[in-house]
Amino acid sequence: MPGTSEPPESVRDAGASDMIAPVEPLGVEPVLTGHPGVDAGLARLEALDGVPAEAHVAVYEDVHQRLVDTLAALDQV
Repeated sequence: MPGTSEPPESVRDAGASDMIAPVEPLGVEPVLTGHPGVDAGLARLEALDGVPAEAHVAVYEDVHQRLVDTLAALDQV
């Protein structure tokens, strides 16, 4: 229907797999910082290369916690 926010019929009828692009590696090389805790977190991000976005959340949460712990350790020095 004109003037609605519904997608065109051809898009609604397409299967979900027809609309999802294949996952390709980004090929981004992280730059090491020289700090073991931060570099370990960056290394974890390399595991995401070529993995569907749905699987990224757990890794991002792990890296975030590692960085939080690294920063907290600096406050204790």
